[in-house]
Amino acid sequence: MAITQTANAHWEGSLVEGKGNVALSTSNSGSFDIDWKARAEEAGGKTSPEELIAAAHSSCYSMALSHGLTGAGTPPTSIDTKAEVSFKAGVGITGIHLTVRANVPGLSQEDFVKAAEGAKANCPVSKALAAVENITLDAALV
Repeated sequence: MAITQTANAHWEGSLVEGKGNVALSTSNSGSFDIDWKARAEEAGGKTSPEELIAAAHSSCYSMALSHGLTGAGTPPTSIDTKAEVSFKAGVGITGIHLTVRANVPGLSQEDFVKAAEGAKANCPVSKALAAVENITLDAALV
């Protein structure tokens, strides 16, 4: 059975001068201010679609990697993933860089990199972001 998650955005004004907010409605865990400056120049205490994509990608990737490692008989002790989503005004999302560090007892660096690449290719958010041409990965055991 599919589960639907919901977020709601409210915007007022033009793109450059306007402002708004986005609420995580399913979890009711927060509402965040958004504006063009936060997206194209500096965050200034506000979020952006790209930051929300980074949150979705880093969390989905970590879950997919954990699932793959556990299924292969090498469950992780911990996984820390950072997703950096690059945005250029007038162009759009230009790249995503994932950095993952994990503690996986009994696993070689080579096998970890293979598992990490598999998670990058197969996590649902990676698949949803397939239009982004430049998704890179830096994977290492700690």
